[in-house]
Amino acid sequence: MTQSESAVTQSRHAALGLTDEQAIEMYKLMNTARKYDERCLLLQRAGKIKFHVSGIGQEAAQVGAAFALDRDQDYYLPYYRDYAFVLSVGMTLRELMLCIFSKADDPNSGGRQMPGHFGSKRLRIVTGSSPVTTQVPHAVGFALAAKMKKKDFVSFVTFGDGSSNQGDFHEGANFAGVHKLPVIFMCENNHYAISVPLHKQVSGKIADRALGYGFPGVAVDGNDPLEVYRVMKEARQRAAKGDGPTLVEAVMYRLSPHSTSDEDMAYRTKEEVDAHRDKDGIPKFKQYLIDCGIWSEEKEAAMLQEIKAALDDATSFGDKAPFPEPEDILKHVYADDSQGEGGR
Repeated sequence: MTQSESAVTQSRHAALGLTDEQAIEMYKLMNTARKYDERCLLLQRAGKIKFHVSGIGQEAAQVGAAFALDRDQDYYLPYYRDYAFVLSVGMTLRELMLCIFSKADDPNSGGRQMPGHFGSKRLRIVTGSSPVTTQVPHAVGFALAAKMKKKDFVSFVTFGDGSSNQGDFHEGANFAGVHKLPVIFMCENNHYAISVPLHKQVSGKIADRALGYGFPGVAVDGNDPLEVYRVMKEARQRAAKGDGPTLVEAVMYRLSPHSTSDEDMAYRTKEEVDAHRDKDGIPKFKQYLIDCGIWSEEKEAAMLQEIKAALDDATSFGDKAPFPEPEDILKHVYADDSQGEGGR
């Protein structure tokens, strides 16, 4: 790398308005999500948990998006691979472990829903459900509420490339475009709708679909957190000014199987997966920070040790926490007396 190239590299996050500390925090969150994911895969194989759906390979885009949003007021409707995103907006490893172990104190659903179905009133994460893409019209509804009530928040929703083919996406995008609603759609295009590759499910570019609904669509390298941050920052500014939605297509690759119930080698090859490992956003961002002079192998080792300690604590906490009682199945189903006649 020449001196001029080095200067350009070192200025990227600063030029976007991010401090060195924020760039390092982004990297730490990407690694925390990756290590959480890997730990869950081990727990499932050991029989400690029943199921896990992985987000390995998608962390860079999720963290870049989270840092571009207003984490004090925006509303989020993430999909089931968004561990890096929910960690970036304030969810803790202990909370994620309570979820994966299906324990009573799981903040997402009290152990009722499958892992990765996030929900937190404290963090303004809107409860998701298993049918894919249902969160898109919900996000549009939140954006409509913001416009009607003249609130300053923006709603942000994520989904996979397969979901971009669902009617929920098209209906939500059309409504948001007609009413110029403050919503950002981010498609995490990981090239597979479970086992169906992108070229067999999408003709053309996903980002181009926004044109038919009257708002911009932008394709971005989902392995580059700073580029995702830049695009998302512009999208949020548009929404906040009343200029309407944006569709962001973050192009990435799902390095892991669809879930722990999936045998991905039945529909793709090891050579294909290995070829995409070279594009993984985490080692690329590590090298970027080293080139900037703000990271080192010593700091890397200390960070990994801290993450392991936090994961060990969270795993033990989640494992030992009590399960829901059988009668808890009736909670939040029927109104109780404390709600009075008006709640019945």
